[in-house]
Amino acid sequence: MIDRYHLRYFLAVIDTGNFSRAATACNVSQPTLSVGIAKLEKSLGRTLFNRTNRRVELTDAGTRLLSHARMIEGGFAAAERDVADAAAVRTLRLGVLATTPRRWIEHFLAGQRALPGGDRVEIVEGKERDLHSRLSRGRIDVALTILRDDDDRKSGQPLFSEGYSLALSTAHPLAARHDVRIDELVSDAMILRRHCELLPETSRFFTAHGIRPFFPARTTSDDRALSYVRAGLGVTVMPDGFREAGIARVRLDGFDWTRTIGLLYADHAEAQRFREGPTIAALIAAIQPEDEL
Repeated sequence: MIDRYHLRYFLAVIDTGNFSRAATACNVSQPTLSVGIAKLEKSLGRTLFNRTNRRVELTDAGTRLLSHARMIEGGFAAAERDVADAAAVRTLRLGVLATTPRRWIEHFLAGQRALPGGDRVEIVEGKERDLHSRLSRGRIDVALTILRDDDDRKSGQPLFSEGYSLALSTAHPLAARHDVRIDELVSDAMILRRHCELLPETSRFFTAHGIRPFFPARTTSDDRALSYVRAGLGVTVMPDGFREAGIARVRLDGFDWTRTIGLLYADHAEAQRFREGPTIAALIAAIQPEDEL
């Protein structure tokens, strides 16, 4: 017999990449999760994972189980939500990528509250991988995130694309420039945005040009990174959408990466109803691209 928690453990291992992170995501100890996976494998009579010291991979049986597990868990989540909200205001559970400007959500919430009979909104912040995991489990209805080429076209709604550029204090000697060469930054300290989805590419770009900056601050908060930049502690590379007083945005020659911002919807029926509703329309209206540098 397969219990729901068996499938939750199974999906958590897939979504997080290993047993340790999966246990943390499920709020259980690693031995408890391992025992649950072993029980699932025993009940099915098949090994679901090939375990090595470095990674965990699905077996053929695990791959066959995956689509069923996603569908079953999504059904459980939808049933829980329908029962809980049957007599209540409809709640849109919105996942928000951590590396998006806070003003987008501020503008959305301000406009959404003015909607007559609008939906209640629950904000869930996370990294790309976290949001994809929550969507697949039906834990959120829609995610404001980066759209990739391999995302399902039926569930994805592109909004716009934007580039990445330097963020400098307006007092910086290069702040008035339209663009700068990387060799002009040889003496600048760099604020490290630990959660940046482009961190490996940024590091390789600087290293390839012989630039190894001093890092006076490392942070997972974009608001704090902007504060450090504004105070003159250093410069950093950020998506173009981050525009604030005291911050100059300057193009970095040769740094041509872009990202597509859009909405990803969960598979359950409620998420699809939200897609055509006024709350999503208000969200889209609040998220506007910046003028090109």
